[in-house]
Amino acid sequence: MSSATPHTDTPRVRRLPLAGVLRLGGPSDIWFKPALSVVVAVAPPNLTLLALDRLDLAMYTMAGSLCALYAHHRPYAARARALAWVVLGMVAGLGVGLVAASLTGSAVVLVTVGALVAAVQKTLCDASRIGPPGHVVLTFISSASLFAPQTLGQVPGHLALALAAGAWAWLVGMAPGLFRPHGPERRAAARALHTAAAYAENPRSQASGTAHAAVQAAWQTLLSASARSGTRRALERLVVRAEVALAAPADADPDRLRAWARELRGTAPVPQAPDDDELLGVEIELTAPATHPVWRMLAPLAVRTALGCALAGYVSLALGVGRPYWALVTAASLYQANVTLTWSRGVQRVVGNLVGVLVFAVVVPLAHLGPAALVLCCLAFNFGAEALIARNYWLGSICVTPMALLITEFAGHQEPGRLITERVVDTLVGALVGFLAAIAVTNRRAGDRVELSLAAVERAREHTARLLAEARPAPGALDSARRALATALVDLRTTVEAASGEWWQRALPQERVVRAEQAGHRTLAATIRHHRAEGARP
Repeated sequence: MSSATPHTDTPRVRRLPLAGVLRLGGPSDIWFKPALSVVVAVAPPNLTLLALDRLDLAMYTMAGSLCALYAHHRPYAARARALAWVVLGMVAGLGVGLVAASLTGSAVVLVTVGALVAAVQKTLCDASRIGPPGHVVLTFISSASLFAPQTLGQVPGHLALALAAGAWAWLVGMAPGLFRPHGPERRAAARALHTAAAYAENPRSQASGTAHAAVQAAWQTLLSASARSGTRRALERLVVRAEVALAAPADADPDRLRAWARELRGTAPVPQAPDDDELLGVEIELTAPATHPVWRMLAPLAVRTALGCALAGYVSLALGVGRPYWALVTAASLYQANVTLTWSRGVQRVVGNLVGVLVFAVVVPLAHLGPAALVLCCLAFNFGAEALIARNYWLGSICVTPMALLITEFAGHQEPGRLITERVVDTLVGALVGFLAAIAVTNRRAGDRVELSLAAVERAREHTARLLAEARPAPGALDSARRALATALVDLRTTVEAASGEWWQRALPQERVVRAEQAGHRTLAATIRHHRAEGARP
């Protein structure tokens, strides 16, 4: 295969998009789960503190309660582990912030600590692929705690409150498993079937990348679940059907795929797809970490986060803003896979926050009616943020901003005009300085990752081709190779899209990528034809 690398396809500096940045998408298929979970997780601790007249402690219980936002797409066995780590990570970040606040009053030192903690949180969340809301909630809590009046003697009690609320959030996150124990796996399989049906109807559409990603996500979900029960095996067969439809769309039945997807809703028995030998290779871990060094690839994002958050906080201090952690958190929220996506998130953040402070100005008289009204307003904004944020980040920020402002009221009423002014200034400072840091810290390794992903696709394709050439491959070997190749192709497409939005790097090998993808998909189709030919033999 030629390694020709054109040097004109990828300019060093790309245009920053505005069109479409604020466009609303459809709601998530499970938007109500994190929205309801966070309300159920936040309400009991806050109402208890309200009854005890100790709403000044709500920041610490909120730290644990907000852990209920995580891991809703994971099977329950994997969710239990993920939520436990999120709770421990949340309490650890809170602990660092509280200890630092108790040891020094230097705002510069506190901002520096907050920036370093934010970088660690960003790196760990990206490396573990914890999913939304990522490091932003963790950074919001740890940064706010840096500026909470504190003594060392108070720290253990405050951490105990966060840990207790986190344990309750863990129970809230796990509770749906009592009623629908395979819910996440069923949803993932249904999504794979739906997208495969759409691709089978129109193979020339833009649905290819979405469909392959959905099928790969379904395998990741199934392989992270617990022991292979009968239900899980039935779901695996359905995902195999979706996978086959992608490799041979002309032979697929979109109506049948959609019918299976509909039957996966609710708690009815999982529909039974044709039983064959295609599951022999499922035991092989297809979603193992990539062979290229993940930590090295995340290093530029970590440096961007640390530098951008620190500079945003310093500028906020220089302007005399009393809550520099707002600028720090704004900067931390920007950093995505590349500069272009970071720019888009910055626009969304600024628009959402500016509209959000207007909403706060309207709502604050109601919240000042009493502590109960304050708690209820915060609960309403918690629900609204999670209900809306999947449609576009800026829409969810309209609820997140007044909620964050109202949380400052738990310790006592604040002057609304000053809060609004400081929030607007910190939003603009954090977005501007954070984006400049993203430009300043180059990510030349994005191109290296494309090369590594290309090599992985070529190795997987060659291995699959060798198996196809054998008279009788080992049982399950060809199916495992097919899925490994599909995984490598999805990783390549994701890597290329991330690198395509990065600045200051060498041109990407676009021609080689196209040839590798075409050859890979031809090989996938050949494995399906081979399997059918084998099945047709007497």
